[in-house]
Amino acid sequence: MSEQNYLPMPEPIPADLLARAANLSPALLCDGLKGMGVTMDGCMDIGINAVNPEGPKLLGTALTVETEGGDNFPIHVATYSSEKGYVMVIDGKAYPHYAYLGGLITGAAKAVGLGGIVIDGYIRDQVEIGKSGFPVFSRGYLPRGPLKKGPGKINHPITCGGIPVNAGDLIIGGGAGVAVVPRALLEEALTKAEEKFAYEKKREKTIAEYSRAIAAGETPPDLAPDWVREMLANNTP
Repeated sequence: MSEQNYLPMPEPIPADLLARAANLSPALLCDGLKGMGVTMDGCMDIGINAVNPEGPKLLGTALTVETEGGDNFPIHVATYSSEKGYVMVIDGKAYPHYAYLGGLITGAAKAVGLGGIVIDGYIRDQVEIGKSGFPVFSRGYLPRGPLKKGPGKINHPITCGGIPVNAGDLIIGGGAGVAVVPRALLEEALTKAEEKFAYEKKREKTIAEYSRAIAAGETPPDLAPDWVREMLANNTP
């Protein structure tokens, strides 16, 4: 088995950047990536969903795995050689005939400190996983167990949910889905996402004040945001 199949772990994303990301949502980080030339603004496709949409947020540095045909050998290798704070992102080629993993692998991943798993493929034991408090995202479920062939690849560039993922990228997931932020764009994307977050908080206050004024029989503030009025004024369709 060639060592070239399994590359070293990437440097973890600095704690201060992870702390900033923890205050944001996948949607805000996708907004932060708009106009930066990233496929789908970093948003994985609609087929990648949380086992438990109301479970804990997925957040961490990407550890990548590439496999195919229902083979979970490289997933085992990555699990037992991983470190705390990483998120395992698996390109399983959306293979629909075997579940790549279940409760045992997710239990081991949680024990070693992984922050979650995202797999472009299918899994089993979803009820157990959903109750575990460990965030897992997949294309769906079937009970048929995986194969063990190997070697697969670890920490090579992959595609997951239609999005290119490199080891070391930021992975963030929640009930609405998963976003990938390329490492080189992380600080800029965080800043733009934080600006959008501040804008949304301001809009929430305007909406709340509008509702309060209407209920009190007072003249409400203008509810339309500035950009709507500007586009109307410019006759933008």
